[in-house]
Amino acid sequence: MSVAEDVGRIASAAAAFAEPGEDLVGVLATETLGRRIYLCAFESAEGHAWLALDADAEPVTEGRLVREAASLAALCEVAEESAGGGHLPKLRARLAELRETDNPVGIEEAEAAAAALADTLQAEPRIASGAYLDVLGSASRRLEQALGESGASPFAAAMQAALGSVEELASDVEGNYKIALE
Repeated sequence: MSVAEDVGRIASAAAAFAEPGEDLVGVLATETLGRRIYLCAFESAEGHAWLALDADAEPVTEGRLVREAASLAALCEVAEESAGGGHLPKLRARLAELRETDNPVGIEEAEAAAAALADTLQAEPRIASGAYLDVLGSASRRLEQALGESGASPFAAAMQAALGSVEELASDVEGNYKIALE
């Protein structure tokens, strides 16, 4: 089963947990602590709510697992948005232009690193996981180095800067969870 089909299956199951006037607005697939967890977002006129379902479409009540899934989903979003400076298509176009006009030393390496990073980015829906974060981080660092960045990683700095927002989302998920957490 593809990730899209799996997310569709979970979305169908999650819809049964919607209160009257509440709509399921999103499903984020994560893989954390050895388990597949789906964060389901609900919206209504009164606000929003969250519910995590496991691979069997059963509600997750383990607070640590829910927090970990929310944090991982947020980190993967930030990583994708930060990859290649946040404007990877523009960067790739600029590198191609530089190759055509100036052909500086190392341009092929930079273009190859940018292409590898683009290939690493997964289309939605995708599974947010620690392994995916690692691959994105490695590909981003290779691109930074190919572009001459020998100091601190801008990608790592962006990830570090986002930790407050990641914590905020995890707290929001816990605080607006549809059922009691253990």
